[in-house]
Amino acid sequence: MRILGFGTYDTSKHPRMGVILDGLRAHGDIIIEANSPLGLSTAERVRMLERPWLLYRLATRVLSRWVHVLVAAVRARRKGPIDAVIVGYLGQFDVLLARLLFPRTPVALDLLVFAADTAEDRGVTARIRLGALRLLDGLACRSADIVLVDTEEHARRVPGAKARMVEVVPIGASEPWFSAAEADCYHADRPSADRPLKVIFFGLYTPLQGAPVVGEAIRILADRQDIEFTMVGTGQDYERTRTRAASNERVTWTDWIEADELPRIVAGHDVCLGIFGTTDKAQRVVPNKVYQGAAAGCVIVTSDTAPQRRALRDAAIFVRAGDPDALAKELADLAADRAKTRSYRKASRELSSNSFSQAVVVNGLRTALTPRLASSTRT
Repeated sequence: MRILGFGTYDTSKHPRMGVILDGLRAHGDIIIEANSPLGLSTAERVRMLERPWLLYRLATRVLSRWVHVLVAAVRARRKGPIDAVIVGYLGQFDVLLARLLFPRTPVALDLLVFAADTAEDRGVTARIRLGALRLLDGLACRSADIVLVDTEEHARRVPGAKARMVEVVPIGASEPWFSAAEADCYHADRPSADRPLKVIFFGLYTPLQGAPVVGEAIRILADRQDIEFTMVGTGQDYERTRTRAASNERVTWTDWIEADELPRIVAGHDVCLGIFGTTDKAQRVVPNKVYQGAAAGCVIVTSDTAPQRRALRDAAIFVRAGDPDALAKELADLAADRAKTRSYRKASRELSSNSFSQAVVVNGLRTALTPRLASSTRT
């Protein structure tokens, strides 16, 4: 297939689209990209929603990027027929342009999560704004032939899901995460009882992440000399998290780590923490970092939710969402039982190799595209 990656997605901030396109390449598909990253973080977009007088900046930025995307798409079409178009994550506006440019070509929208859900998780409460975002989500879904989401829970929430094709495509992990585990010189014999258990959390400190739960667990473990924490990122719950963890001196706080360095850093830890929030959204997602941490060969400790249990099976340790005591207990058990830690590290690595690689996670997408190609006129 000759597939066009389309939109203002940014794989350095949101690796999801990169995983999909690289997975399709692994199957021998020809990938062309018409892509001009928007250059705005999710937090910046949400701030614009909170200040409607700033929305003109978003509109101006989108239109300027669309010029580059449009030129690249036209060039790609001139070089040969496009079998399918995939619109990258955060492409609720981009899919409208894709539909206009390719009216008879199958268009897949990587919705992943909903704009309204994201805004609500970031603190937007105004009903009018959330209602507008839900309308946008619905319009975007209606503009696509196939809507891609990451969990069954999200699939059931797609507007008009019964009337259109919705495909669950796990987030998976990109190759650098698998390579980081292989390159980790301690991987074969870690962890050993003569050094502390190394635990890492990285994220944007949104309510979904449940970072204050991690902070409280760190406080509970303040007297333990055999556990060290690395906390990476900032966000709305950062100060609360840091305040709760203040009594524990065995914590390293880092504002952020560049995307190309993060796999190596995570692979140097024994445990990668997932999410622990109690919001509705937290019950429906499997976050990037549990796939990435598993690929890097870490023990995954995360909240006990249906989608995460389906994805991680017996290769992760699950604790009740919002329960810092349960989280602290599991970490203490891992520090005390290094054989258990090694066993879970091995299990997560094997599961990720078999189920989370780029080539594997796109199998369903390729199957979904096939009947659409047979019934469409290529553009």
